[in-house]
Amino acid sequence: MHPFGPEATSAPHPVYAQLREEAPAHEIQLTPTFTAWLITRYDDARRALNDPRLSKNIAGTPIRTGGGWPDELRAAMDSHMLSNDPPAHTRLRRLVSSVFTARRIADLRPDVQRISDELLDGFAGRDEVDLIGEYAFPLPLQVICELLGVPMDDRDSFRQWSNTIIASAMAQGDALAAATSMNAYVRELVERKRAEPDAALLSALVSAADEGDRLTEDELTSLVFLLLLAGHETTVNLIGNGVYLLLSHPEQLARLRADRKLVSPAIEEFLRYESPVKTSTFRMATEPVEFDGVTVPAGAIVMVSLLSANHDPQVFADPERFDPARADNQHLAFGHGIHYCLGAPLARLEGEIAFNGLLDRFPKLRATQPLDELIWRPGALLRGLDRLPVMVN
Repeated sequence: MHPFGPEATSAPHPVYAQLREEAPAHEIQLTPTFTAWLITRYDDARRALNDPRLSKNIAGTPIRTGGGWPDELRAAMDSHMLSNDPPAHTRLRRLVSSVFTARRIADLRPDVQRISDELLDGFAGRDEVDLIGEYAFPLPLQVICELLGVPMDDRDSFRQWSNTIIASAMAQGDALAAATSMNAYVRELVERKRAEPDAALLSALVSAADEGDRLTEDELTSLVFLLLLAGHETTVNLIGNGVYLLLSHPEQLARLRADRKLVSPAIEEFLRYESPVKTSTFRMATEPVEFDGVTVPAGAIVMVSLLSANHDPQVFADPERFDPARADNQHLAFGHGIHYCLGAPLARLEGEIAFNGLLDRFPKLRATQPLDELIWRPGALLRGLDRLPVMVN
């Protein structure tokens, strides 16, 4: 059974349970001409995410040379931290961390609260809304755009571009045109911030320096790509998947309403149970790597199934039980090791405000259709709903 096929898109957990049982690693046909090895068990996944033999620098491999992408566009998209190993990764993360600080994220709380309130105010007088398109998507997008200093009028374009790029794991077809448009816009935005700096993060990144070292043009545009795509798409899924889980478990929804201290651990359970990122981005084995008796050959592309690892019964007691108060929830939704998600605190902040806002405003929140009829977005990378129509009054 294919882990990225239609059946697994709507109901992935039985598929991954079977894969975990059969073997620790599986060679998966991603396209007619391209395969990758998928790691499915928690301990193996945790090790793979921090194994220096599994390189994030996959330039020159079929996954990067396919699709007819110009080299200059690849460089503009792939010169960020997630596409590099130490020492390049260490340098990039140090420069970005110098301005993407815990204090800067904490200072965003009033802005996130304001954006959430404004979006929820827009539901006034209405009965049915699409919680994805009208709340889960615009909330993190507006936050990341305000953080970077992207003008409001340009934000709708990012939804179209990001949806198109992420829909294809191999980034082919329409993704090339979307990436080209997005790259041209980001280049212009960087130049604008250089000429007219402001207090937003992008201006700080343009001027960030460490002993004279600065981000190059490709590194800046790649980082903006990373923040705009990964920085909001994953939170869209955190919010949408979390609401889906609560609607699927009305007794747990009532539990959260009665005890708001459960919101923070519930967010961790949302992240574990329906991980917003299904699989890690690609790695390449620089030498043979063994996983519990299965050897991934040198030169092979490797993907780590975060969603499968987060349901491993060897680590999580009764993993198919949704428990907002689950203790010691050491999920891998944000990765592990040197590539652990730098934006995890921002995602948690947005999630906390988003769910508290919904619980405060809408005591009658309910789905408008059977939850098993909802459509999940296809693709190997992300786990999220296309739409989530709900009644709010």
